[in-house]
Amino acid sequence: MCGIAAIVSHQPVNQELYDALTVLQHRGQDAAGIVTCEHGRLHLRKENGLTRDVFTNIQMLKLRGNMGIAHVRYPTAGCTSSAEAQPFYVNSPFGLTLAHNGNLTNTEELKKALFIEDQRHLNTDSDSEVLLNIFAHELQSLGKIHLSVADVFDAVAGVHRRCKGAYAVVIMIAGFGILGFRDPNGIRPLIFGERKTDGQSEFMIASESVALDVLGFSVLRDVQPGEAVFIEQSGMLHTQQCTSTVDHCPCIFEYVYFARPDSIIDNISVHKARLRMGEKLAAKILRVWPDHDIDVVIPIPDTSRTAALQMAYLLGVKFREGFIKNRYIGRTFIMPGQKMREKSVRQKLNAIGLEFEGKNVMLVDDSIVRGTTSEQIIQMARDAGAKKVYFASAAPPVRYPNVYGIDMPAAHELIAHNRTEDEVCEEITADRLIYQDLDDLIEAVRKGNPTIKHFDTSCFSKEYITGDVDDAYLDRIEMLRNDSAQTARNTQSCIIEMQNNN
Repeated sequence: MCGIAAIVSHQPVNQELYDALTVLQHRGQDAAGIVTCEHGRLHLRKENGLTRDVFTNIQMLKLRGNMGIAHVRYPTAGCTSSAEAQPFYVNSPFGLTLAHNGNLTNTEELKKALFIEDQRHLNTDSDSEVLLNIFAHELQSLGKIHLSVADVFDAVAGVHRRCKGAYAVVIMIAGFGILGFRDPNGIRPLIFGERKTDGQSEFMIASESVALDVLGFSVLRDVQPGEAVFIEQSGMLHTQQCTSTVDHCPCIFEYVYFARPDSIIDNISVHKARLRMGEKLAAKILRVWPDHDIDVVIPIPDTSRTAALQMAYLLGVKFREGFIKNRYIGRTFIMPGQKMREKSVRQKLNAIGLEFEGKNVMLVDDSIVRGTTSEQIIQMARDAGAKKVYFASAAPPVRYPNVYGIDMPAAHELIAHNRTEDEVCEEITADRLIYQDLDDLIEAVRKGNPTIKHFDTSCFSKEYITGDVDDAYLDRIEMLRNDSAQTARNTQSCIIEMQNNN
């Protein structure tokens, strides 16, 4: 999962793009980048690290121009090398830079076509660079010396014909404007808004509405699946549907975990969706465990707090904050490498003993993915004096890989894969485990926007909306993207970077 932003303004955009990345930092903590355009010249800064660490005052001053795009990276494909930080750049045609959220599912096929047919060079293993070169080739194949907005939309249509998977994209064309588009299933979110400054319109595109809110942009609407939005450098807005095959299927995990609670995605309030998840959990507990002996409900910060609060209220049980979070430790789920995730749990959370001592505690988390974090937190609760430790997940069992931009690539790394709920309960050492039912999760999210007929629930159901994911594909990405493989690639990348620096 990554965060992307783009602004076309009548004033310098460097500070506002930086501010947008800090708001979207929850979507990626591996790398950050900003590129701006001034009189047709591009100014780029990108590097591994948090936004606050990547950009110094001197570097910010160099990011001159009134339009630009920005990216925070969470690696799902490729590796964590700084070479794969975004935005990516190609000089031909016209000078293009791209920031991408999502994951292509036909990357290998596209790489071959780019080399053999399009004769374009790729310098990284990133599918985002593939996507940029596909767009570049489609634009170049039009044979135009002077671009029109129609040409840009034609190139997007070409991308839709060739690319499969999840992609929310912003592309800056030097000296011309900024483009945003979304895959025909709308798996990853993208939204745009407008702000009036001295009577002139300025526009912003971002992964989540909260980025627009913070910078004073009024939301116009979500970019629709298959649609493209183009903003000329002068501030003129254009939109066009670029494919006739659309099947809106947003990722339900955005609402469970990734998105900020103050965001609205596809007209669904993330906060209200999580409240309804808590209601569904409470109803299930009352249905399957009417004589429960829960003394207190304690959320595992931060994402589960909303669901836990509503669950406690409906159960008539006390809600308490039992864990204090060190906010200078990153989100463990999106940390590359299992050892790093395990090490960070105790550094990130500390239990308040008074809230646990002698009590039957119901811990609530947004989901259980690998299970290691859950097991450690349960042990922390026991160490703090809890009599019994129950565990509730606002999401159903995560049994299958996600191939659309979430780091769940290897089935054997998922604790619920090939295990019953009772076996998962035993693995994480809980006294009782309650999972959300999938139908309840879907209903909790869909209630915010009944026009959405279905969601991407592939990590729960093994139903892949793009139709090109089978067991052979899953086996292949497991070999490429499990923790061991990523560690080996990252080690090699570090060696290469050290050699280059020396």
